[in-house]
Amino acid sequence: MPADQAAGLRRHACSSGRGARQPLRCITCFSDSVDSSVRLAHALHQIGRVPLLVDTQGRLFADSSPRSLFDWKHQLERRQLHTLPQAYGAGWYAPGIRADEPALSGMANGYDHVIFDAGWGADLALLPGAAHTAVMDLGRTDDSMLHAYAVLKTLACSGSAVSVGLLGDRFACDHVRAAGCRFLERRFAHAIFSVANEDDAFAALAVRMADEETSLTAC
Repeated sequence: MPADQAAGLRRHACSSGRGARQPLRCITCFSDSVDSSVRLAHALHQIGRVPLLVDTQGRLFADSSPRSLFDWKHQLERRQLHTLPQAYGAGWYAPGIRADEPALSGMANGYDHVIFDAGWGADLALLPGAAHTAVMDLGRTDDSMLHAYAVLKTLACSGSAVSVGLLGDRFACDHVRAAGCRFLERRFAHAIFSVANEDDAFAALAVRMADEETSLTAC
């Protein structure tokens, strides 16, 4: 059975059994590298999930995006996304879009996860009613660790339920996680985890997200 059909059946089963639609799963991927969000999308695909990778910075699909009379705003208004088929699912060229765009909630229900590719300078926005994960790919530089901690502080102050996954340089991940545990509210700090010690961090991250999805929306 194609992965997209399997995803649709999972959502239908959950909706029928619980009487409520499965919440949209949003992942914001912060990284200097354009490869991080793509590798995460592939890892999710490998475990049977269907992701939509959103190019919010115009650094992934600018060269491959089809010429269109309608930018992403018009696509949402017309309720028809012009996505790009990818080996892991679909890509969407939407530079400048925020993750809290209200119309996304109804347009992305055909996907298990919506991944927002974000640089460190991107606005952090959370879509109400969605389940959120922030993924940060860290390097061993002061700038990388400072950016990561700034994101943690913003998330902690938002009051929203969100999990935070750290990967990349092991020292940087340990340092940022320790700072979060020391200076941020305990309840939020418990939602910070690191997969930097794993042989395949992206695969470990995908499996953890799948486990969280199962516990959150078990049928």
